[in-house]
Amino acid sequence: MANDKIYIHEVIDIIGHNRARYMHHMTANWSPIAQVERNQLCFGVWGVVGSTKRWPEVVNLWEEDGLDGMASSFRHEFNHASLQNPSLAEWWAEAAKYRNSGVDRLLRPAPWTRTIRELNAAEIRGEAYAHEIVQIEPGHSPDYLDLVRDVGVGAYGEFDFELVGAFETLMVNDSECIVIWAIPSWEAWAEFERAQRSAANILGWRKAIRGIAHDWHRFLLVDSPLCPLRTGRQPEEGDRRPLDEI
Repeated sequence: MANDKIYIHEVIDIIGHNRARYMHHMTANWSPIAQVERNQLCFGVWGVVGSTKRWPEVVNLWEEDGLDGMASSFRHEFNHASLQNPSLAEWWAEAAKYRNSGVDRLLRPAPWTRTIRELNAAEIRGEAYAHEIVQIEPGHSPDYLDLVRDVGVGAYGEFDFELVGAFETLMVNDSECIVIWAIPSWEAWAEFERAQRSAANILGWRKAIRGIAHDWHRFLLVDSPLCPLRTGRQPEEGDRRPLDEI
């Protein structure tokens, strides 16, 4: 069955040494509420490896029930004078202690990209993850995703990378894609990066996307403790702990 979900992708600026508290607040304290109120699933909450990108940051990815589900979530959140669900005021106030701001986007998955439940059923995991933001020739994001499926999966697979998700950004000119790969070990990542200018399969991949992908930034992520790709399940209320103990 084709994946008809929509995803909220968030890159969050963290205040000081609060990354662990923020990740717990998002997974244990927020996700169980969202699952009930919005039919929203946690796809992933990851810490950014600072040596590969700005730090300290967190990447969140939420799975919504299609565009109609996203519209319902927007109504649930924004049809209030405060532009915020009043029942969540305490939750928002707590979250504000740990984050400065964020940059969000909505993502449409390639039809063959697996949902979080499918990934959990297949027991997809990584010691780390490669997160790629790809700038695409306008109008060609679907073509890039086809190349990920037809060429990229095999090329990356030579290094035991496994595709977690391939997405195109909504509300732009079909000009950005995000691709996430599970990496089995840090050594596999090192071998992959070492091969960028020498391995035939990687060179073939880069040739295939020439003229479509203008540039990309690949950075690394690691699972938060309650990330579904680590635990194999959605966060639950029973996971909650006092934030001052984290």
